[in-house]
Amino acid sequence: MEGEEGSQQPHLVLAHKIFLVTHPDVDDIEKVRIRDDILSSVKADDMALLYQSLAAASVLEADPAVLASMQQKIDEEIKKLDDKIADAEENLGESEVREAHLAKSLFYIRIGDKEKALEQLKVTEGKTVAVGQKMDLVFYTLQLGFFYMDFDLISKCIDKAKKLFEEGGDWERKNRLKVYEGLYCMSTRNFKRAASLFLDSISTFTTYEIFPYDTFIFYTVLTSIISLDRVSLKQKVVDAPEILAVIGKVPHLSEFLNSLYECQYKSFFAAFSGLTEQIKLDRYLQPHFRYYMREVRTVVYSQFLESYKSVTMEAMATAFGVTVDFIDLELSRFIAAGKLHCKIDKVAGVLETNRPDAKNALYQATIKQGDFLLNRIQKLSRVIDL
Repeated sequence: MEGEEGSQQPHLVLAHKIFLVTHPDVDDIEKVRIRDDILSSVKADDMALLYQSLAAASVLEADPAVLASMQQKIDEEIKKLDDKIADAEENLGESEVREAHLAKSLFYIRIGDKEKALEQLKVTEGKTVAVGQKMDLVFYTLQLGFFYMDFDLISKCIDKAKKLFEEGGDWERKNRLKVYEGLYCMSTRNFKRAASLFLDSISTFTTYEIFPYDTFIFYTVLTSIISLDRVSLKQKVVDAPEILAVIGKVPHLSEFLNSLYECQYKSFFAAFSGLTEQIKLDRYLQPHFRYYMREVRTVVYSQFLESYKSVTMEAMATAFGVTVDFIDLELSRFIAAGKLHCKIDKVAGVLETNRPDAKNALYQATIKQGDFLLNRIQKLSRVIDL
C-alpha cells in the first residue's frame, strides 16, 4: 500500500474516485470515465471485497468471472506468503520473519481486506522491536483508516503513535504524524487544531502519500482563515514563503486569502464562489461544507463590522457586491445565532454594532466567581459550626 516517493498512495486516489462517482454534482459523462478507472484499479490490485461492495451499491456491474479470477489470484498469493513465512521461521532470523509477516500485511492492505489487514499488522507488530518500524505500521493503519474513513480507528492510531514517541522516535516521523492528525481534525470539524498542525508542518512536509503539497496548502489556507486572527493570518499564512510558492497553483485560493486580508469584499465573494466547487468535491471537506460556508461568512462580516460603530445596510451591500435584501436576510440569521454582535435598524436602514466590552465581561465573570466562592464558604462554615 506504499505510494512512491512524492506520489499519493494509490488506494487514497481510488477512494477519492469512489467518492466522486457517487457525488450528485459530478457529470454523468465524467462518472463513466471514473467508473472505468475504478474498475481498472480494483482489478489491478485484486480487491475482491471492494468489488463486491461496489457491485452491491450499483457503482460497478457484477461479473462472477471477474470476481472468481480475483479470488483465485488472492488464494495463490496468500499461499506463497504463508510459505515464505514458514521458511523464514524455520531457516532465517527474526528480521526476515518480520519482513515476511509485513509482506502479508501489505498484501491484505493492497486487496482492501480491512479486518485481515488489521489482524496481520498486529501480528507483525508483535515481531517488531524498533520504535521507528512500529511507527511505520501505525502509518499503514492510518492510511487504511482514511481509505475507509474509519475515524475511530484513526483516533486510536494517533493516540498509539503519540505513546510510541514517548519511547523515542525521529523528527521526520513526528512531523508526518502532525499532518495525519491535522487531516483527522479537519475531517472531524476541529478546524482550529487542524490549522495549528498544518502550519507547524509547512516547512517539513513529506507526507505525499496522503495528498500532494498543493492540496496540503489548500487545506492549510482554508482552515487558517476561520481559525486565526487577522495578525496571525498575516504572519503565518499571507506572508509565508512556502504558501506563496504554491498558492497560485490552486484556482481562486490566492484571491480568496488576499482579498479577505486586504478587505476587498467583492473580490473575496467572487473567489469564494469559485472555491465552493472544490470544497464540495473534496471527500474530507464535503460533510462540513455548509458549516464551513457559515464560518467563513461570519469571519468576513465580523471583519467588516469591526471598523464601524454604525453603517448603512446599503453601504455594506455595495461593499460586498450584493443586494440590501440579501444582506438583511444574511445578517438576521447570524445575529439570531449569536455569531454577530450587532443589531439591525430596519426603519433607518442602519446596522449598529454592539461588540461586548472585554473588560466589562471580565468584571462580570469575576463578580460571579466571587459570589460562588462566598456561597461555598458560607456552606462550609455552617458545617464546621455543627
